[in-house]
Amino acid sequence: MPEKKTVNVAVIGCGRVVGHHLRSIDQVEGGRIIAVCDIVPERAEAYAKQYDVAAFTNYHEMIRTIPEIDVVAIVTPSGMHAEHALDVMRHYGKHILVEKPTFMHTKQLFEAYDFAEANGLRIYPVFQNRHNKAVQRVKQAIDGGELGDIRIMAVRVRWCRPTRYYNLAPWRGTYSHDGGALSNQGIHHIDLLRYLGGEVQELSAVLRTLGAEIEVEDAAVATLKYASNALGVVEVTTAARPDDFEASLSIVGGKGLAQLGGLAVNELQVFTPDPAACAQASERIPDAYGFGHITVYRNLVADMRGERPFPVDRQDCLNTLNLLHAFYRSDEINGWVNVWAGRPSNRLGRPNAKISNLYRTPAPESSAS
Repeated sequence: MPEKKTVNVAVIGCGRVVGHHLRSIDQVEGGRIIAVCDIVPERAEAYAKQYDVAAFTNYHEMIRTIPEIDVVAIVTPSGMHAEHALDVMRHYGKHILVEKPTFMHTKQLFEAYDFAEANGLRIYPVFQNRHNKAVQRVKQAIDGGELGDIRIMAVRVRWCRPTRYYNLAPWRGTYSHDGGALSNQGIHHIDLLRYLGGEVQELSAVLRTLGAEIEVEDAAVATLKYASNALGVVEVTTAARPDDFEASLSIVGGKGLAQLGGLAVNELQVFTPDPAACAQASERIPDAYGFGHITVYRNLVADMRGERPFPVDRQDCLNTLNLLHAFYRSDEINGWVNVWAGRPSNRLGRPNAKISNLYRTPAPESSAS
């Protein structure tokens, strides 16, 4: 029996979430951390020491030095995902995994996937909360008819992010590289609105900046109409004070009610078809990132080995990005928007070379030159 391939993963970007990536890769059979990179040397060196791998400050140098890299995980500021992903694919022919929200703009997604598909490369988007036990139990209940027809989907995220949080880095709180409460903190709940509830057809949203000195929204409310005739309501804010209070998603079905909560929809708090499932499907997590990255990397390795396809494909990723943009687009036109029309926001993901230049890494001169 042939030996199964070990998938060598290198990471670009050693910010807040990278620890979860590295711990997850380290726990997945068939996955191996091979290098880390960050423009701040101390960040890369700290993780390199912890996992006994090479540290770099220039990802071009990293990939040239270690050609056996199979996948590059893009964990850089959101607005740099597309540029870094295309750079890695175009110049080095590597597969990529991309943190949320994958890409800031739909045209970036089209460009990246078009190139990947034309060159036999894979893109792995990260939507780790789909893999939580509680979410999977509710997904099973919906698919199996336990909850009946979905009638109302409701999201409430009430978190605290003061101005000092956004001041941690120049990209934070900008339309070009971050977005606000919806695209940063609320993106996973927005993804779950369609992962669990099906496709949203129309929505009307109002966005405001109420609690921080930033250009993007820190408060959003919206009404949704699903293609199935179900309705949805969304409330997402980082203007709550003085702390994080709630991050919940509830589903009113024809046969019962399900409510997900906790730090990262990791608790099944109400499940009327089978109340005992609440304890069975809930899990304690150390922080809002949870354990879903482990399953993401397990699925990546399985896909690379040809065992089963990665569960998030191009269309799935595009549909979540279109839904995200619809919230911003609705606020811009002050009215209802058709999500299926796919018209992007005028603000989210707009270029900002001044900020991008802070996170660009020039390619070192070729040794042949």
